[in-house]
Amino acid sequence: MKLFLDFKNGRLTTSDGKVFAPANRSWHDGEAGTPAGREVTPTEAVEWLQNANGTLCRVPVAIIGGREASPEQLAAAEAMGQHLARMGLTLLCGGRQGIMEAACRGAANANGLSIGLLPDADPAMANPHVSVPIATGIGIARNALVARAALCLVAIGGGYGTISEIAFALQFEKKVFVLANGPLIDGVQPCNDATQAADGVARVVLNLPHEA
Repeated sequence: MKLFLDFKNGRLTTSDGKVFAPANRSWHDGEAGTPAGREVTPTEAVEWLQNANGTLCRVPVAIIGGREASPEQLAAAEAMGQHLARMGLTLLCGGRQGIMEAACRGAANANGLSIGLLPDADPAMANPHVSVPIATGIGIARNALVARAALCLVAIGGGYGTISEIAFALQFEKKVFVLANGPLIDGVQPCNDATQAADGVARVVLNLPHEA
């Protein structure tokens, strides 16, 4: 199914005649015929729609992973943070170092907003790139908050803490994308790189089916 964005009228349509309603992120039947506008990717559609009205998706997208990470994983996290920022989406993470810091740095470099749900009671424990540090003071129990609050999650590398967040997310029926040797457990969607993960996130925002 192809997407077409009519920039003049601000409408997103599909090749089979569906029209997207940004107010509730749903699709409805439109007029039959050739779709108007330019063919776009899901990420391009979200970027335009989100930045056009600012309220397409106010629910944050989480990037999760460990404080210990390889250079490849850190690069993937930074790229993922940039993707979210460019789509006008808010990044949610645990607010500390490693994958979380790299993701926040990527978002900051693309003028994005990041929220850090810290396990600590002191907001000063947040990495320097977090836009909004929230000091929960509840320790690793904050993993459940990250999973519950996110529209969907992207797991990059990580260990037991990341697995716990994935488990919570799947229990909450949230979509979880995994890359850079993240935990491949039943129910997650593996991705080759940050670009593919960003496409998956965009599909969640647009309520589109996911490609195999």
